Amino acid sequence: MFTPKYPTPDTPPTAATSLVPPLTGLVHPPACDCHHTLVQGPAPAPAPAPVSRSAVQLTPGTLAVAVAGGTAVVLVVGAVLVSMLLAVAITAASVAICAVVLRSLLNSHNRQR
Repeated sequence: MFTPKYPTPDTPPTAATSLVPPLTGLVHPPACDCHHTLVQGPAPAPAPAPVSRSAVQLTPGTLAVAVAGGTAVVLVVGAVLVSMLLAVAITAASVAICAVVLRSLLNSHNRQR
């Protein structure tokens, strides 16, 4: 039940049923009487040697821009994190104040009876 069912593999076509005869490695049939000469083209030019450079070239201007950008990112992320921490602290303080007020109201209501 859990074993996979594989389809039967296709059989490769035989030489008799093939539309294109297989290549034998010869360009001309063995009975060819023509005389060909091998013509060689010009030798390929050697590839130029790669210039050894660093991936990023820092000039004083780009270095100053990178430092300013990094500083800006750090300041923005810091401001966001501090504001989130402040929001959590304000929420916790207001919940604590509400709990104290509700406890006081419930205690005063129970004493009056």
